[in-house]
Amino acid sequence: MRIDKSDTAMTKGRRLAAMLGASAAAAWGAHPAPVSAQDFSDVEFEVIHMSGNVWALISGRGGNIGVSSGPDGTVMVDDQFAPLADKIRAALMEVGQSEEAANPRFLINTHWHGDHTGGNEEFGPESAIIAHTNVRRRLAEPRQGANGVIPGAPPDALPVVTFDDAVSIHFNGEEIRAIHIPHGHTDGDVVVHFTGSNVIHMGDNFFAGRFPFIDLASGGSAEGLVRGIDQVIQTVPADIQIIPGHGPLSNVDDLRVYLRMLRENLEMVRGKMGEGQSLEQIQTAGVSEEWDGWGDGFISTDRFLATLFQSLSESGGESSGG
Repeated sequence: MRIDKSDTAMTKGRRLAAMLGASAAAAWGAHPAPVSAQDFSDVEFEVIHMSGNVWALISGRGGNIGVSSGPDGTVMVDDQFAPLADKIRAALMEVGQSEEAANPRFLINTHWHGDHTGGNEEFGPESAIIAHTNVRRRLAEPRQGANGVIPGAPPDALPVVTFDDAVSIHFNGEEIRAIHIPHGHTDGDVVVHFTGSNVIHMGDNFFAGRFPFIDLASGGSAEGLVRGIDQVIQTVPADIQIIPGHGPLSNVDDLRVYLRMLRENLEMVRGKMGEGQSLEQIQTAGVSEEWDGWGDGFISTDRFLATLFQSLSESGGESSGG
């Protein structure tokens, strides 16, 4: 469908990190269950024009996809799951109105999780994959799964261009900048700014209207996420259009609300930890009424509070600043 759109807290925290890393990451694709066992037959992509050369492909199944399509060809941001590759190519042809548009020249991974990089093995042979240095490292290394060791990604699925801070692609008449957000959702996240089209893809730094998954086991932190979101808001134009990693298309006001949610809940948990309250006490009290509905998605309120508790335990409760 094509749519136009304008014991000690530290010890307890470490035990909690193991539980959060195993359960949340497995469910979200960081340690994926066999994708071949999933049924993708009912998945359909909405093809939504954002602005200028930029489109969003949204299925509700994996991470939202960003696309630059123009005279130079296609740049794609994230690629969901390998079994959806043919449906993604069909959506790319709809955007670009050509068969050539189905084969992106460049593919940018916003981070390493499987619901954003699962299609790398399908697109990698034809597309130059670009990602933060830590994304290639995490994709390449074997890791422990629920049913044994999961091998690293095959060579075609690995980024061939990596960077530490930022990289630019000059394509379709604009600069497309991938900018690292240190220790936010993971340790390898980037946001992708389509500077001429005035669109930014936030990756999983932004879960629109819901509590985020902060992958502490992959180097993420609540404090780092707050700093990263604040930096984006301070840097981008006030009228920029936003593709979140998950959730509906958004604007800067939506991102400000998300940042306020993160800050208020982080400070609430920090204050209660300072009073000596346990995680169980904090979870029992819950969040304010304004944020109560944000726990209806993938990350429940209890899990979100547990993540904040763990993140603060690991950092010693230091203020995130900003």
